[in-house]
Amino acid sequence: MQLRETTVLKILLTLVLLTLIIIPVYAQEQSEQLITLTDKETLQVGLSTIPAHPQTGELTKLKIDFINKNTKTIQEHVDYSITVSKADTQVFGVPLTHTAVGSVTIPYEFQEKGAYQISVQIHLILFQPIPTETASFAIIVGNDSQPKNGCLIATAAFGSDLAPQVQFLREFRDNTIMSTSIGSSFINAFNTVYYSFSPTIADVERDNPILREFVRVGVTPLLGILQIAKISGVGNEATHVLTTGMIASSLIGVTYLWPVGLVIKSIREGIRSRIIIAITAISITLTLTIISSIIGNDQFMMVSTSALVLSLVGTGAMISSVAIWKLVRKIKITFL
Repeated sequence: MQLRETTVLKILLTLVLLTLIIIPVYAQEQSEQLITLTDKETLQVGLSTIPAHPQTGELTKLKIDFINKNTKTIQEHVDYSITVSKADTQVFGVPLTHTAVGSVTIPYEFQEKGAYQISVQIHLILFQPIPTETASFAIIVGNDSQPKNGCLIATAAFGSDLAPQVQFLREFRDNTIMSTSIGSSFINAFNTVYYSFSPTIADVERDNPILREFVRVGVTPLLGILQIAKISGVGNEATHVLTTGMIASSLIGVTYLWPVGLVIKSIREGIRSRIIIAITAISITLTLTIISSIIGNDQFMMVSTSALVLSLVGTGAMISSVAIWKLVRKIKITFL
């Protein structure tokens, strides 16, 4: 039984590491969805881009959702057309087209940097013709300094990106973690995974008050963890970011993942050998992180920082689960 659990753990760890290595290479970030009403206010239209920051000479995907303004769900069966303009000159267009599912992805390769206007015209809803309505968006192409992606799940949970909790998360990410190359590399890897599922969860949250409350409760300990980590970091800017991230990762494991250790018997019973393995893993990944920072290789930093975070999260979860298990056994023996 112990051998089987150990094998499962190794397989799971390998899959997670492979995911972190492979996904950053092939996946792209999706921008935060912009949502606006049509000019006659019949329907909402959402627009996001993949990648988050479109560049010239690279394929950009324009993801467009048609949203029922009353139910906040995707509106099916819409006839639409699209124009993309730069300086009042149309550079691309999609003729009158029908979507049954209410969500479309349009590929386009921008040729010049600058501001573009994307206009979405709606001509028919549920097979009923309507006077043409338009929703307009502005995007910037070739500008890496565009506003960074939002905290989609937290924003949906707290109701606004101006909520204090969301602003703190954004400030911690942008001004603390991303202030160095190591932190930026990890955030890039994290965003690749996070933005692959967060838009879907955020959409579900908006329609489910119970889920929103559950997320709010779940995020609250994270806010405290990041506060503690931020004031506990030591050293100059680079060292401070590294120690802050290490402290935060360990505390996240302690707080959120301790039930995993309670379920897996081999972790509870083989604590000494597990600690040695954990220390070894942390030492190796920390060394690789430092080396990648010195070399300045972004892909190397993305992999090494992700592996370091996983090692710290796992170690925190293991130690806290063992402590809780021993406490439970002690209480049980006392009352017996």
